[in-house]
Amino acid sequence: MISFENFGDLLKLDIGAFAAKPTCIEGDQKEATLVLWTSANAKMETGIWECTPGRFAADRTQNAEVCHLLTGRVTLHNSDGTSQEISAGEMFALPLGWRGEWTIHEQTRKIYTFLANDV
Repeated sequence: MISFENFGDLLKLDIGAFAAKPTCIEGDQKEATLVLWTSANAKMETGIWECTPGRFAADRTQNAEVCHLLTGRVTLHNSDGTSQEISAGEMFALPLGWRGEWTIHEQTRKIYTFLANDV
């Protein structure tokens, strides 16, 4: 039998210790991640991620990502120079092949789901 999983209150969930953000390009960003679920074939993963203010580079050439901001405010910068601000409560997708930067304006927590490029 296959059953559903409930992860509880994602705003109150302890996601562990913060560490330096490796792709940080502005500020002294720290991040924490808690993987909540991975598919049996490891081609899909969902979890919680939180990051402090600053700016970092992102590369989605290996997987697509769907995000829902639980708290905070960010600006996503496309590689063509366009950008869009996104706030808590909003959901967005970073398609396979997307490259750009994130500016975190205030500490942000999101639900993420990664989808491998061969799903």
